[in-house]
Amino acid sequence: MPLVTTTEMFKKAYDGGYAIGAFNVNNMEIVQGITEAAREVKAPLILQVSKGARAYANHTYLVKLVEAAVIECPEIPIALHLDHGPDFETCKACIDGGFTSVMIDASSKPFAENIEITKKVVEYAHDHGVVVEAELGTLAGVEDDVKVSAADSSYTRPEEVEEFVTKTGCDSLAIAIGTSHGAYKFTPAQCTRNEKGILVPPPLRFDVLEEVSKRLPGFPIVLHGSSSVPQEYVKMINEHGGKMPDAIGIPEDQLRKAASMSVCKINIDSDLRLTMTGTIRQFFDEHPDKFDPREYLKPARANIKELVKHKLINVLGCDGKA
Repeated sequence: MPLVTTTEMFKKAYDGGYAIGAFNVNNMEIVQGITEAAREVKAPLILQVSKGARAYANHTYLVKLVEAAVIECPEIPIALHLDHGPDFETCKACIDGGFTSVMIDASSKPFAENIEITKKVVEYAHDHGVVVEAELGTLAGVEDDVKVSAADSSYTRPEEVEEFVTKTGCDSLAIAIGTSHGAYKFTPAQCTRNEKGILVPPPLRFDVLEEVSKRLPGFPIVLHGSSSVPQEYVKMINEHGGKMPDAIGIPEDQLRKAASMSVCKINIDSDLRLTMTGTIRQFFDEHPDKFDPREYLKPARANIKELVKHKLINVLGCDGKA
């Protein structure tokens, strides 16, 4: 099947109490690992591209990689999404360039300006058969070109969501309920230790999510900054020359709870990078004489595939939903 929008995906996800995985892609091996996993477990999929990925790999290369994935996996629906589009021009370029979904992120702007910018993108996108994700509230952390200090972050205000969605016409809404961008989402001081001595971050604000859901019944909600930062790969990186102390992510049980509610899309990025980096570091430690990229990227791709299968089945609950 050709690339699809997220409209039907989100409707089924909302009704079925699961979420669609939105995985950031930057190169061929990541695209392959994600799509092979989704094909095996029969899960719908969102492959998303950030401004940074477009600068790194080139818009055309990324689109063609995703189109190749569609050809190789014709049995699963795949949407191509722009993650954190910073302005109208970037969104327009992606709409014109083959994307089926775009995000306009004007969440750092005043409320009225956010509405104005988002509405402009929505009008252009809808005229071209493309859907739009917008954002209210601001997540802390660093991810590609998104850099927000803790002091500048803010939870979504539920009392604003109805007006925002009505005036903009957006198709889905990313909200801030305590997730954070990057691998260093929380400091140890913000966390407590469980009975196993593992640092546990503060719980997500499900009260905010519930109130938003009441005000927007049936409307798809999105969570950004939702990588769980798998500790086995943090450990792998640190054991093979890396220095990533205190990399802490969102507990997977909290993400599963969000997916069972009105959250229809959960973004996953840092987990993929950690998996690839940890695997490559280990490979070179164990095979210092190797130099062929095909040799060290092959196990990295395989580990990404296994990680994504785990997310699709155990965190998102979207396996078998293609």
